[in-house]
Amino acid sequence: MIDDADPPSRTGPVPPPSPPPAARHEARGRTDPVTGLEAYNVVSDTIIGINIRPWDNLAQLLAVVVGLSLGVGAGALLSPRDRITGAAVGGVCGLIAGLLLSGVALMIYRAFRHARGRHD
Repeated sequence: MIDDADPPSRTGPVPPPSPPPAARHEARGRTDPVTGLEAYNVVSDTIIGINIRPWDNLAQLLAVVVGLSLGVGAGALLSPRDRITGAAVGGVCGLIAGLLLSGVALMIYRAFRHARGRHD
């Protein structure tokens, strides 16, 4: 007869509990607590918010300007009838492409930085 009162015994060692957040932070080589700006950067990069890093914003601006310029040039060269309309359409397409591609690049870059514990 099986006794239902005794739970079955585990085979193997019990895993240790996960360390508290402060200990995990120290394990990455930092002993100071996460600052308010770092916490904001984590939330704005992973959930929702406005990126306030000047370097990221300048990189995205540069990518958008380059995309716009390439789009205007390509549109003007490839337009069979009206070069101005082609340049305008190409410029809008280049602007959107530059914005999207730079956003994806920044997203991947920031994901790697956060994974390494750098929340600057």
